Amino acid sequence: MLPASLHNHPAEIPGAVEILCASLRREGKEVVLAYADCGTYGALDELCRRLRVERLAGLHCYDLLAGDAEVAALLEDEPGTYLLTDFLVRSFDRLVARPLGIDRDPDLVEDYFTHYRRIVWLTERPDPSLEHRAREIAAVLRLDLEIRVVGPRRIAKALTELFRRGVA
Repeated sequence: MLPASLHNHPAEIPGAVEILCASLRREGKEVVLAYADCGTYGALDELCRRLRVERLAGLHCYDLLAGDAEVAALLEDEPGTYLLTDFLVRSFDRLVARPLGIDRDPDLVEDYFTHYRRIVWLTERPDPSLEHRAREIAAVLRLDLEIRVVGPRRIAKALTELFRRGVA
C-alpha cells in the first residue's frame, strides 16, 4: 500500500508505484493500481504503460467519487472550491493542517486558502461524527461547507472494472 501523503508530493507517486509494483511482482502477485492520475500530469500513465499495469481512470479521486461531469460543474460554478472526501475529513490534520503548518500558525490559513470560497464535502456515507469534523475544518479554513452525498456506488464500480481489466 502506498502512503496517502504522496498526494502532497505527486511527483513522487510514479517512483513509489514502480518500487511497490516490482516488490509485489517478485512475490508473484498480480498488480493493479487503485490511483487516479493524482497530479502526476500523465507520468503515472506512462509508468503504467511501461509496466503493463492497469490503473483507475480519472484525474483524481474526486472524479471517481462524484463523476467527472459533477466535479467539473462544481468547479465551473465556483472555481474557488476546496474538495473534501471522507478520507480527507478523517485525515485532515495529518495530510493538510500539519504539513501546511496551519495547526501551529492559524494565520497561514489566509495565505493558503485566500482564493477559496467554499468547501464541498463529497461523502460516500453520511456520518454525524464526520459531518461534525467537516464543519470544524470549514470553520478553521473560514469557508462555507456544502455537503454532497455521492454514495459508494461509483467508486465500487470503478474498482470492480479495474480488477476485471487487471486480471483479464
